[in-house]
Amino acid sequence: MTLYAPEPPRSVSPAPHDGTVLQLAPLPASLESSLAEHHRTVRLAELPDPAGYLRDHGDEVVAVMTRARTGVSHDLMDALPRLGAIVNFGVGYETTDVSYAHARGIEVSNTPDVLTDCVADLAVGALIDVMRRLSAADRYVRRGEWVPGGFPLTTKVSGKRVGILGLGRIGRAIARRLEGFDVELSYHSRTAADDVPYRYAESPHALAAGADVLVVAAAGGDGTRGLVSAEVLEALGPRGYLVNIARGSVIDEPALVAALVAGGIAGAALDVFADEPRVPEALMGLDSVVLLPHIASGTHETREAMAELAFRNLRQFMTEGTLVTPVPGA
Repeated sequence: MTLYAPEPPRSVSPAPHDGTVLQLAPLPASLESSLAEHHRTVRLAELPDPAGYLRDHGDEVVAVMTRARTGVSHDLMDALPRLGAIVNFGVGYETTDVSYAHARGIEVSNTPDVLTDCVADLAVGALIDVMRRLSAADRYVRRGEWVPGGFPLTTKVSGKRVGILGLGRIGRAIARRLEGFDVELSYHSRTAADDVPYRYAESPHALAAGADVLVVAAAGGDGTRGLVSAEVLEALGPRGYLVNIARGSVIDEPALVAALVAGGIAGAALDVFADEPRVPEALMGLDSVVLLPHIASGTHETREAMAELAFRNLRQFMTEGTLVTPVPGA
């Protein structure tokens, strides 16, 4: 299956490139098929001596295909003197130092927009799940414990105060969906937006203090590490809920675990964690927590759209020297 479809360039880079594409992580079958069909591709992890390959053939590599969880290290960039593009399968790129890449003349791309709907859908579904205890009720029925009036009352979703931390593409899509539940929306981002009717909170702490539910949709990376701190969770309070579909690093995970165990917040729905796939053991037995295996973009339709866009970025770089969706500089 060929994924490439021409699209006008959106970035500036040197002339077309001819060389090896280095694949750093597993990718969807359709994308791997297109890589094999159109480009000389080497899967680094499958080589018997990756370090030897980089030493002997690093100067043949002109592009790297990776994904958000893997990224590209400084050392690897340094080992590839002709590297011109880092193509990410995924919207996140916090595991790649973009400033370092740009300083070396390396462009970086990601796959924005195409996963926005599915991530926003899951955020709303997870919010409903944790507040209405859907997963917990399912387990209750499966354990054969259903007796009349036996399952505890839960919390209404409609009409609640929802704060969104990070009003980018995904944050806005979440807000639009939640408008249908007649919630009171507020948000915090680095700067206030002048094109939305939602209330702007000056800080994550202020956002949490004025919300019944805090939805985390901020980008990952060092700039947002631990943004949801113990103090923010305390401001959310024992009747508040947290939903995270962003990155595990955005939340102080030990503080979150402590709050959930002690009842400092009412519950959480988590699709991401600080050290995936490892999940804190203390959360496993809590019916107040919905635990998901990083599946926000995990639909057939979205993953194929991500694969197509990633391949178009690579193909355009190799043939025209430009990227379709370049990541801007800092």
